[in-house]
Amino acid sequence: MKPQLLKVASGPTHSFSARQDLLPDINSKWHYHPEVELIHFEKGEGTQFIGDSIKRFKTGDIVLVGPNLPHYWRFDECYFNKEAAADIRVVHFNENFCGEAFWSLPENKVIKSLLEKGRRGIKVSEGNTDRIANYIKGMLHSEGPERIVFLIQALLEISRSNEVEILSSVGFKYNFEEKENDKMNDIYNYSLANSTRKISLEEIAAVAKISPHSFCRFFKSRTRKTYSSFLNEVRVGQACRLLIENRLNIKQVCFESGFNNFASFHKWFKSITGKSPLTYQKEYFIEKPVGNNL
Repeated sequence: MKPQLLKVASGPTHSFSARQDLLPDINSKWHYHPEVELIHFEKGEGTQFIGDSIKRFKTGDIVLVGPNLPHYWRFDECYFNKEAAADIRVVHFNENFCGEAFWSLPENKVIKSLLEKGRRGIKVSEGNTDRIANYIKGMLHSEGPERIVFLIQALLEISRSNEVEILSSVGFKYNFEEKENDKMNDIYNYSLANSTRKISLEEIAAVAKISPHSFCRFFKSRTRKTYSSFLNEVRVGQACRLLIENRLNIKQVCFESGFNNFASFHKWFKSITGKSPLTYQKEYFIEKPVGNNL
């Protein structure tokens, strides 16, 4: 598929866009735009797709997405049935909104380097998010040059962080054809909605409206991974959520997230997260003691 081209409006009095979204389905499609996106999830959890990266996102996350890099945040169902409230702050800016030469100034070398890294998507580590979140909030409630100052401060803070995660692989390419606009979005939505059960190749190929044989080539050429690998990444993401909720034991999490056996669950979980399910859960609660807000 080609992700949808999204037109971002900044308004006649602003050189870039800064807004607050309180609904989980704003731009909830696989899309891209020429602007850089800086997003802070003040409240919200779900599955994040950036290029060929699939991960959980959660309250407090801050992500920088470079120009024309396809992305999509799918909130968990509890946000659609109003069991939980979403609150997203998002900034869009053209790389040259200050003029082509601005980021090339010697003083802006670190920010220019950051924007280059952002072309693959960057997640900021939890320990560095508070000040960045405040700068993003400042952009929502300020006018004039102060908005630009807040944006530069936010980018500078990210560039100073020693712990950022590059999301999409260096080999990811996004040369999509226009006629494929909705295919990947349909595949993602169907897979997320049905990941806890077995999805046959014939079934998912029918969702994409292509033959099973063509589906395998189509999906791998667009994502650089097989559909079964993709589906297991989604299931590991669901398992991470269940482990954090801490309502089920590890074996229950295995089957509730869609794996057929514990050995397969453990193998895929460790290969994707680098940790065993138990270690992941223990480390989360060490970093986030019970009683703290997410």
